[in-house]
Amino acid sequence: MAPGKTTIADSGFDLLRNDALIRWQRKLHIAPQEGLGVVRRAIFFALVTWVPIVVWAALNRRLLESESGEPLLAHFGIHVRCLVAIPLLVLAEAAAFKVIDGIVGQFRDRGIVTDEGHPAFLAVLNSMARLRDSSLPWIGVIGVAVIWSLGSPGHAASHDMSWAATGGDFGFGGWWFLCVARPVFIVLLLGWLWRIGLVVVLFGRLSRLDLSLVPTHPDRSGGLGFVEKFPMAFFLVTLALSSVIASRWMHDMVYHEQTLASFKTPFAAFVLLWSAMLLLPLLMLAPRLAGMKRQALRQYGALIGEHGRLVHRRWILGEPVPPTELLDAPELGPVADTAAIYEAVANVKPLPVGKSTVVMVLVPIVLPMLFVIAWQIPIRELLLKLLKTLV
Repeated sequence: MAPGKTTIADSGFDLLRNDALIRWQRKLHIAPQEGLGVVRRAIFFALVTWVPIVVWAALNRRLLESESGEPLLAHFGIHVRCLVAIPLLVLAEAAAFKVIDGIVGQFRDRGIVTDEGHPAFLAVLNSMARLRDSSLPWIGVIGVAVIWSLGSPGHAASHDMSWAATGGDFGFGGWWFLCVARPVFIVLLLGWLWRIGLVVVLFGRLSRLDLSLVPTHPDRSGGLGFVEKFPMAFFLVTLALSSVIASRWMHDMVYHEQTLASFKTPFAAFVLLWSAMLLLPLLMLAPRLAGMKRQALRQYGALIGEHGRLVHRRWILGEPVPPTELLDAPELGPVADTAAIYEAVANVKPLPVGKSTVVMVLVPIVLPMLFVIAWQIPIRELLLKLLKTLV
């Protein structure tokens, strides 16, 4: 199907089904014609980016030792980038496909999009599918990756490329890293930033629809609590990015005597910036939740106030109160129940974010960093000290 004619037949949204990068890989027979084939592509890109570098380094005696600087084996970041990060960025496509499609489908399944609003809902999904399948953003991504990788190779040679330096030039292994491995990694990473941007636009457009939100919903998000799982779609992307950063810091600690203290500021910056990036799509729903809460506080406040006045007149002032549906309504119940209803409205969260959201953002950030911490603070010694303290 042509990119400009993509349509959505149901109420889901596949973030990757027909985007340009997948289409190009299918034409090159890297990806299967049906499905994503993430496992085979992860293995393919790992081997293509890593094996030529290692073979060249081994043949030129730069794998385990090097006269011109640190050997290739000492540069953990190169191995992690090729064997861990790039495969994870490919495997992440399967998770994103499942999570995003499931979240968008629940707008309809849970009645948040009504029958009357379904045509507008489908119109949003169709417009997003056309944007997803556009080739222009991916051309820009590839252009940035090439410029970034090849624009200043001399700067890269200052340290990261010392294993490949031969006089004032790089050997084959160095150029393979600069022309193949690094661009592949950058394209995949920038591609995921583009996809996060797509979800930001998607949630922004969905928030402007006539959604049937429930102010008293127990998820404290008007019934949108299911979107809290959104960061799971990018769990492996976060893990890949954190692994690359951790591997570079590990190299600096092992070979350049850096300490954990020197990484506190960049680590804090990474956590804040990347967390904000992942939470940005959920932030697009905040104005809608805030508007729902303001309106509901007025409406439920008036309703509960009237109910309370009638109860006060009947049971405190002893005044005769004519039969009224408000006092007899079973869905309102006694005063304690009406107070709980108003409290539920007052406790609506500004963002559809819960503990699971925080866990899914922070866990993949922290996991690779444990290796960095373990190098300077041996886990075995730490556990023994903890055990002695407890015993």
